[in-house]
Amino acid sequence: MREKKNRKKVWQWGLIVIIGIFIIGGSVYGHKVYREQHPKLLTDEQIKDNLDIHLSSGLLDKQKELNQKYDKATRDAQYTPDKMFIQANPYKTSPLTALVIFKTDTPAKVSYTVAGKTDNTAITNTVNKQTKNHRVNVVGLYADTDNKVTFKITKQNGQVEEKVINIKTEPLPTRLADVNIKVNMASKDQMAIGNNGLTVFTRTTKNPFAIDADGAIRWYSTEYNQHIFKTLKNGHLLILRKQNNSELVYNDLIETDYVGKIYRHYQFSNKTSSTENLKSTNKKDGETTVVHHDVIELPNGNLLATVSDGSKYIEDTMVEINRKTGKAERVIDFKKLFPDETYAHYNATKRSDGKIDWLHQNSINYDQEDDSIIISSRHQDLIMKFDYKTMKPKWILSGKPKAKWPKEWRQYVLKYADGTSINGGQHDARVVPGSQKDGQEIISFYDNNSAVSYGDKETTTKYSAGRELKINLKNMTAKEIWSYGQALGEANYTDRIGSNRLLDNGNYLIDFGYLNAKNGDASNILEVTPEGYQVFNVELSNLQSKGYVYRAYRIKIS
Repeated sequence: MREKKNRKKVWQWGLIVIIGIFIIGGSVYGHKVYREQHPKLLTDEQIKDNLDIHLSSGLLDKQKELNQKYDKATRDAQYTPDKMFIQANPYKTSPLTALVIFKTDTPAKVSYTVAGKTDNTAITNTVNKQTKNHRVNVVGLYADTDNKVTFKITKQNGQVEEKVINIKTEPLPTRLADVNIKVNMASKDQMAIGNNGLTVFTRTTKNPFAIDADGAIRWYSTEYNQHIFKTLKNGHLLILRKQNNSELVYNDLIETDYVGKIYRHYQFSNKTSSTENLKSTNKKDGETTVVHHDVIELPNGNLLATVSDGSKYIEDTMVEINRKTGKAERVIDFKKLFPDETYAHYNATKRSDGKIDWLHQNSINYDQEDDSIIISSRHQDLIMKFDYKTMKPKWILSGKPKAKWPKEWRQYVLKYADGTSINGGQHDARVVPGSQKDGQEIISFYDNNSAVSYGDKETTTKYSAGRELKINLKNMTAKEIWSYGQALGEANYTDRIGSNRLLDNGNYLIDFGYLNAKNGDASNILEVTPEGYQVFNVELSNLQSKGYVYRAYRIKIS
């Protein structure tokens, strides 16, 4: 009897041990699962430390001697309209520009015209400041040409004097000369070019450049550029570049101009990626960088940049950079705004380096009408508007079912109106300025129509298009009001990059940046009227590795 009781106790204790093992094991496993699903995120200070954004004097120091030379010429009384100081490629990075310096006896306004080779290809710019000391950036020269440039000097009394000079330029470098530029159509009288409009291409890598309506290259930089090419309010350019073209990463954000003078240099750290990761990514994918897709200028003059924060999650963070100090003032980590499941369970795309690219934010746009920002997320097939101060949603455009959003966000989910396509893998989302009226606003974007997570599975890969949608905040609907590209079909389908911009004359400039039919080594840029008629069609090919057109802009060169 005693043995039976002992056996029973042993069995009971054994059962308790087994249950304990299951409980402890289950707890450990449960915590492991929880940790994997709810990873510890970096603090704002850790992200700032990883990015290590700071102003650098390195590139500016290299230009000191040149600046001193040009300042001396500006003070020199020998340079007059009859004897101008002329320096082609003044900062050694912009070969199709020149710096011209001279004095006049009385204050005057100056304009110049670079003679074109055909109708509507002359470039005319006016220096609006009336002064005696004239320091003119001449932009829009032809390569390998003795360019004729006419200066018009208008004095205070209305007297006009014209002077003609010639500026000789070198041939294009091989890497640009080898790019095939085929203008299929150019209705110059209907294009938004005015007196000085060129079409500027910023690329995923290699040299940025600009062409006229004939397809002739009229500006380029010798420095490689990636993605970021913006015109600031002061007329300067904001460009992402490398320390030199042989470097692995683009971690230098510079404020510059078309002649290549540098005014500010914001440098980012390499802390966000290990050396091995940089090497492997560079070998397979081309380039790796901290700032990846977009930077905008805010009303206070600060810069808002898309960055990777240094964790295993990439391209899902933004930082506001103080324009004067170069320091990060604010961090916006979208992992802290979106539901955990959005990034912790993400599996729609895979990377060879193990990084998780769940958001892939590819654009920012600021809307001054209501102090908000609009972001585009390629990998969530999502366009979303946030209040910039609070980062609370204003509206959500996504094919993701409303029930899958957090309860507190469902009120912001827009319903696609009948006949409105669900966007997929889109780029370059922005609110059309001045379109806000009576609780409605118009957004434009480039719809790759590449269903990554929640795009239209039936039409994906069949076409890409530039689109405009009217957002109605009263009934929370999104209705397509303009689109161009569907009729072009698979020939113009692009599963990545692209842009769509409304031009001053009401036309649209659409960049079909990565033509899949050409294995990505071709880009097609179109200017079309609101009625859908092409007035400009240029195809670029033989763009070299990763050299396809990320975005196309029509910029008034100055």
